Amino acid sequence: MIHKKRMTKRIRIGTRSSTLALWQTNLIKKMILQSFPDIQVSLIQIKTEGDRDQVSSLTKVGGQGIFTKAIERSLIENKIDLAVHSLKDLPTQMPDSLALSAIPERGVIYDVFIGSTETNFLKVKQGATIASGSIRRRAQLKALRPDLNFVDLRGNIETRLKKLQQNQYDGIIMAEVAISRLGLDHVKYYRFSIDEMLPAVGQGAIGVQSRIQDHYLEPVLNSLNNPDTYACVNAERSFLRRLDSGCQFPVAATAVIKDNDLRLHGLVANKSGKQVLRESLSGKVDSSEVIGKQLADKLINLGALDLMKEG
Repeated sequence: MIHKKRMTKRIRIGTRSSTLALWQTNLIKKMILQSFPDIQVSLIQIKTEGDRDQVSSLTKVGGQGIFTKAIERSLIENKIDLAVHSLKDLPTQMPDSLALSAIPERGVIYDVFIGSTETNFLKVKQGATIASGSIRRRAQLKALRPDLNFVDLRGNIETRLKKLQQNQYDGIIMAEVAISRLGLDHVKYYRFSIDEMLPAVGQGAIGVQSRIQDHYLEPVLNSLNNPDTYACVNAERSFLRRLDSGCQFPVAATAVIKDNDLRLHGLVANKSGKQVLRESLSGKVDSSEVIGKQLADKLINLGALDLMKEG
């Protein structure tokens, strides 16, 4: 009974302080208030390790989890009631006391190329310098255009675009969802098909994390969750978990649903992009986790684990 009274009183949501993170968290706040207008929802901005160091390579500052651990710690310590993450940042292995409890309807999943002069990635001049902080993206780009020069890129969306405008690079790679959510309609880009570049696990999705023991929040969490999106992301995260990989290796996966059939596309490459393994697997939506594991096993049998160890 105490829990129910607390639910109707307030919910504290933990989030990063970047423009995109706040946009996503405000969306969650809006969705909660639409269903539960009497709840007081407040946003608690939390600085993560990845926010403190926006210069070093992601692999050097700790890889996956650098944008989520501080927020998870606040959730465990009861300083917040819910945590909101860009789901591609959230490791598949979470603290035992926490759960990925809701995933709203997904945004666009694609990666895009933004050029300083040339807007079509396939027409970029030979030897051009392309910036991306993602090993997954760079490996697939090298497979597409081995003639290009690829360099690391860190910073928030605004910083990345500013560096491009200053002609530090010939182009940068970003998630299209960041552009659409921030309303950057003036930005012209080339959208990669999933055949050209398979997106990251959870790309375009927002994850809402809660404490497992907080059953009183179930009505709120159920109102936020989109079952199809949850199933797709669950398959992708199951695939990644089975491979036991974070962002230090070129791994990608995207699931789509059509007529109660879930089709999962998965990819593993070496960092040079010279070897790429790619397979797909379909099954019933309610078997999403099994599909992820089976597709990972399929790639493991083709040598995925050895490939991930290569430079």
